[in-house]
Amino acid sequence: MQNKMTLLGVVLALIAMLVYASTFSVQQTQYALKLQFGKILSADHEPGLNFKLPLIQKILYFDKRIQTLDSAEERFLTSEKKNLIVDSFVKWRIVDPLKFFTSVDGNAQRANQRLAEIIADGLRSKIAARTIQEVVSGNRVEIMTNLTEEAQKRAAGLGIVVVDVRIKRIDLPQEVSQSVYRRMEAERERVAKELRSRGEAEAVRISADANRQKTVMLAEAERKAEEIRGQGDGEAVRIYAETFKQDEEFYAFYRSLNAYRTAFSQKSDVLVIDPNMDFFSYFKQSESAHPASK
Repeated sequence: MQNKMTLLGVVLALIAMLVYASTFSVQQTQYALKLQFGKILSADHEPGLNFKLPLIQKILYFDKRIQTLDSAEERFLTSEKKNLIVDSFVKWRIVDPLKFFTSVDGNAQRANQRLAEIIADGLRSKIAARTIQEVVSGNRVEIMTNLTEEAQKRAAGLGIVVVDVRIKRIDLPQEVSQSVYRRMEAERERVAKELRSRGEAEAVRISADANRQKTVMLAEAERKAEEIRGQGDGEAVRIYAETFKQDEEFYAFYRSLNAYRTAFSQKSDVLVIDPNMDFFSYFKQSESAHPASK
């Protein structure tokens, strides 16, 4: 009885192994390719459980999802024979597993190499037909669009479709960048010197104009001052004349007193003149009016 149970267990195990070896499952994100002795039998398996002949048939799986090829930086010449360093990447996916297997032996790494060559050739031709200015800022979107279309046509024989080609970065080589920066620095310095010279010339013009206005204003003020002084002197003369007419004797006496005060302002002042001059007329009148003071 025990031997029968053991035999039954062995038979069941063999049946399970046979069933396992005769089935395979396909995921939603996969393509499955059935081979028999290296020959392709089918490539249209639906997702789910499928059957094969054990030990004779082999199943290869390929990813349906979008894959990314991040290309290495490469140098390309523009129409001006200037080097540019371009960094790009490609989005692609398998659409025909049969072609993919026959063209690159189902090897994604080999497909990436072929695709990298296609993209490099496309970039080389596109950049060679444009200047640095056009590549960097003018036609980048156009370059990527045309490159995607051409890559799709050339990659169709590989059983893949190019979803998108993008240029991540465009740089000048280090030695060229330094030269460009030096030229930019020299240009900015030239512009700065030109602006400074314009500023200095404008400053001189403004200063000269200010000095001219100052001179004109001072001259005008001096003219007005002289005019006012002349009017004041005329008014003073008029007042003196009117005063003199009112009492000529008193006016003469007042003027003589002012002259005496000015002439004898200090005790040490000495005046050498003829005593008979009109300057001492009021002194003489004082002596004749007070003879006892002699």
